[in-house]
Amino acid sequence: MKNMTCLAVALMIFLPVLFAQKDGYEIKIEVKGLKEGDKCILGNYFGDKQLVQDTAFADKRGRLVFSGDEKKPGGIYFIVLPQRQFFEILLDEDQHFTIKTDIDDLLHAMKVKNSKDNKLFYEYQKFISNMQKKVEGINKKRESQAEGSREYESLISEIHTINEKVKDYKNNIIENHPDFLLSKILLATKDIEIPDMPLLPDGTKDSLFPYRYYKENYFRYFDFSDERLLRTPVFHRRLDNYVKNVLMQVSDTIINVAEKLIERTDGNRETFKYLVWYFTNYGERSNIMGMDAVFVHMAEQYYLSNKAFWVGPEQLKSIADRVRVLKPLLIGSVAPNITVVDSVNRAYSLHDVQAKYTVLYIWSTDCGHCKRMTPILKDFYLENRDKGLEVFALCTETDLDEWKRKVRKNNVDWINVWDPLNRSNYRDLYDVYSTPILYLLDEEKRIIAKRIDAEQLKGFLERMMSEELDYN
Repeated sequence: MKNMTCLAVALMIFLPVLFAQKDGYEIKIEVKGLKEGDKCILGNYFGDKQLVQDTAFADKRGRLVFSGDEKKPGGIYFIVLPQRQFFEILLDEDQHFTIKTDIDDLLHAMKVKNSKDNKLFYEYQKFISNMQKKVEGINKKRESQAEGSREYESLISEIHTINEKVKDYKNNIIENHPDFLLSKILLATKDIEIPDMPLLPDGTKDSLFPYRYYKENYFRYFDFSDERLLRTPVFHRRLDNYVKNVLMQVSDTIINVAEKLIERTDGNRETFKYLVWYFTNYGERSNIMGMDAVFVHMAEQYYLSNKAFWVGPEQLKSIADRVRVLKPLLIGSVAPNITVVDSVNRAYSLHDVQAKYTVLYIWSTDCGHCKRMTPILKDFYLENRDKGLEVFALCTETDLDEWKRKVRKNNVDWINVWDPLNRSNYRDLYDVYSTPILYLLDEEKRIIAKRIDAEQLKGFLERMMSEELDYN
């Protein structure tokens, strides 16, 4: 009896281990309508990408298994069937489960075993699908009703009731299953309800309030510390829409938001990594003037301060070199001085140009875009040189005769200079990798605008001059 007691105690000790969660993943799938040998793919979302994780082939009964020794990180995954049909699944804690469905009705035929996450996921999808069908039917009825009629308004009321049911359904999931991935996804996409506009001191409504409120609360329910959201279509889509369509495209605004969102990762390495990458990449690739300040900030704050744990020495060197070039050229910085010569070897310093506004125009004789831009710039120069405008036209040509011939053809008496041996290092200083390049400088040679074309320059400078007249 004593030995039996000891054995019972031992079993009680080891039972938690015996019944512990299984390692790895094993997803058994049976799809009615699959043919033997049909190839199926297990993939997942990551940011704005879709990645292949595994492949499997159906047997005679349309059964297949995706399995591996290591658990997959949590997120929304998808099973791609032949003919590009697919359905989504959730992978989180339960990664050993079974799914049965029919290729002719993947959603409504779906049955899940041994996965609470996916049971809830498909109950939700079926509910939403049914509600959408009801709304579609109501909208069809509305087409035959006169707008504003009693019947029309009654149908509108029905849609409102359905919308409230959907909202309640989502809220119940969030409340009853707070740690489930589906709850985090529903929270991340939850609509922001904007209060009524408050009154300004003069008694009028604050028309900018809805925008400010929406902008400030856009990510109210978004958990940036939960890396599972990275592996859903939600994370990148929400972030990209916010940055590109909600925020004002001003570098200081983007930088401020980047810092706030990164702080909300709360030490999660994967979401930290993704946000740092996203904002750095956005600053580097944006075509919006001045957005390179975002790249410089992110590079200095995270990459060059050794916080970007995923980057190797070579890439860090490349980033550092790019910062070295771009930082002196940021909007508001004093433009790097260069000293170059004219056709008779007289020296001209950019900083010595006495003008209210100076256009640094870097061009080449064989550049098709330059041939189009030069006449436009010439007309603008002739119209505005009496208002304090000067052009410092630096040609990249290395053949003196060809340059002089082109200058004569252009027939304009702005400052024509060149530096065939690049002694001034202007190519590196002004990041010259193509032509033409326009920099607009103020009286103190601070950069006002850069890498704009002649048409943009005209509008930009005319607005500045108009604002000065209004101010005076």
